[in-house]
Amino acid sequence: MLDICCIGHITLDKVVTPRAVMHMAGGTAFYFSHAMRNMDVKYGLVTALAETELQSVTDLRDLGIEVKALPSKHTVYFENIYGENQDNRTQRVLQKADAFSVADLANTEAIIFHLGPLLADDIPTELIKNLFSRGNVSCDAQGYLREVIDKGVHAIDWADKKEALQYIDILKVNERELEVLTGTADIIEGAQILADWGVKEVVMTLGSMGSVIFYDHTFYEIPAYKPTEVVDATGCGDTYMAGYLYRRIKGDYVLDAGKFASAMAGLKIENAGPFKGTTDDVKAMMGR
Repeated sequence: MLDICCIGHITLDKVVTPRAVMHMAGGTAFYFSHAMRNMDVKYGLVTALAETELQSVTDLRDLGIEVKALPSKHTVYFENIYGENQDNRTQRVLQKADAFSVADLANTEAIIFHLGPLLADDIPTELIKNLFSRGNVSCDAQGYLREVIDKGVHAIDWADKKEALQYIDILKVNERELEVLTGTADIIEGAQILADWGVKEVVMTLGSMGSVIFYDHTFYEIPAYKPTEVVDATGCGDTYMAGYLYRRIKGDYVLDAGKFASAMAGLKIENAGPFKGTTDDVKAMMGR
C-alpha cells in the first residue's frame, strides 16, 4: 500500500525562456515525483510512455522512486514558451500518449491517488470513480481543460465535470482554470460552486500572488514565498501539490500544509528543472 500514488504521463518537454532553450523530461508525473523523492512517505508513480523514452523511467528509479511504466505508442511531447513574466505560458503538443484505464491501476493501492492529466482524454471518468472507491482522489484540473488543435493548446471546459467532480476529494486549479470550470472569475464564488459539485478541498494557485484553499466552508489564504531569483516556473504547480499532499497525509491541517507547499514551490522556481530539495530546505524557506 502506497501513501501517495501519482498517475500521469512523463513528457518530452521543450522549455523556451528569454534566457535559454532547454530539452528535458516533464509533466506532472515527472515534477511531482521529483518533489516527492526526499519526503518520508511511501510514494509510487504510474506512467505511460514510448519505449524510446524509457530512460526517463530508469532515471527516476535510480533516485529510489517506485515506477510502474505502461507501454504507449507515443510519448507526450510538449513545447512550453515563457516570456519575462513566468506566470504566462504558451504551449504546443507535438505528440500524444495512450490513455490510462481501470485495468492499468487494478493492482495499485494507495491512500491518496493524485491524478495529473495533461490532456482531456488522459484519465477517463470511469477510472476516477474506480480510484475513489479505493482511496482518496486528488486531481490537477489543467489537463481536462486542454484541447489540441493543430498542435496548439486551447482552453476548453471539462465536458464531464459534474459527473467526475463528485469523485474528487482535492482539486487543484489556477484562476483561469477556475473561471473556465465555473463561469466566474470570482475565486470565492468559484470555489463554492466546485464544493457544491462535490469537491472537498479546492486548492487555487494564483502564481506570484500565493494561493487560496477552500475546505469545510472556510477559505485559507496562503502567502507566496518569493524566490531569490525567478529562473523556471515549469512544474511549480506540481511541486506545490506534492508538498501539500505530503503534509496532509502526515497530518497537517490545511493552512500549515498550504504554507509548506507554497514554500516548496517558491524554492523550485529558483532553479531550472524539478525540485531537488529536502524538508529542511522547505522549512528554511518558510523562515525567510
